[in-house]
Amino acid sequence: MPSLPRIKRTRPRGPRGEVVVPAEPRVAELSAEDLTWIHLDAPSAAEAAALAERFGWHPLDLEDVLSRRQRPKIDDYPEYLFVVLHFPFYDKAVQRLNAAELDIFIGPDWLVTLPNVELLPVTRLFRRCAEDEAFRSEHFAKGSGRLLYEVLDDLLDYCFPILDKIGYKLEVIDEDIDEGRSEEIVRDIHKVKQEIISYRKIMRPQRPTLRLLERHVGRFLPEELELYFDDLVDAAERIWDVLDNYKEVVEALEVTNESAIAHRQNDVLRVLTVFSVILLPLTLISGIFGMNVDFPGYGSAPAFWVIVGLMVVTIAGLFAFFRFKRWL
Repeated sequence: MPSLPRIKRTRPRGPRGEVVVPAEPRVAELSAEDLTWIHLDAPSAAEAAALAERFGWHPLDLEDVLSRRQRPKIDDYPEYLFVVLHFPFYDKAVQRLNAAELDIFIGPDWLVTLPNVELLPVTRLFRRCAEDEAFRSEHFAKGSGRLLYEVLDDLLDYCFPILDKIGYKLEVIDEDIDEGRSEEIVRDIHKVKQEIISYRKIMRPQRPTLRLLERHVGRFLPEELELYFDDLVDAAERIWDVLDNYKEVVEALEVTNESAIAHRQNDVLRVLTVFSVILLPLTLISGIFGMNVDFPGYGSAPAFWVIVGLMVVTIAGLFAFFRFKRWL
């Protein structure tokens, strides 16, 4: 009996015979009005290389995408712009404010956004464009430059609630100082100060980069939309001004808190010094009359009460003196 042909496997199997389902591609792509937007969080080397081959990116740009230590910058090529920007986000792993890097490639009819971590404003805008066809057509119809403006505008708008949270923390610290909780808020001041420093480190190199972007991105914008990127520069400057103000406020709160702690410590030391000074003559009197030397009334009850009265008079006199000097 002739043997039947073997059926070839159509799916690869794992080491134990499990069916391995190929992973779905993570690259999200939208197209409308002759414009394509590709968005991908934390691309792998293979994914970034595939996009580089598709759009013809320079190898150095591909290295910058895979590197996580880039400063904000703009590389201008005849066919496209490569932009690196940083935005603040709260890292739950370390519980502090960190910088998220957003790598952007923009060409005449395409836009690629590659953040190294998920940036909620970009994710939400992309999702809304995917779900709302009219919204997508409205934003894609004005070119890649206008779409890039919408992405950056949402990201900068997202920066202001973070500033509001820092401002609220500063108000709480100010109220705590007024309530006399100086020792308890030293750590709170330190945390807020670290957030302000981290935020300033993110925004300082960002400001000149946005000014450069305003000039370079003009070739991807209609003439009537060239002023839009000036609005991004204004938003970055407003953020920087608020950070400058917060820096001065937290430094003033720190000085005030240290002064309050020092004042409270001085009060404690003053009280302890007064008690020590009061006890010193009492110790002297008890020492003198406690020697094994005969004195008038030695061993009698009246002499004991005279010594006690002398101590009471000494205490009252010293206390009255300190009150007169306003040391108590």
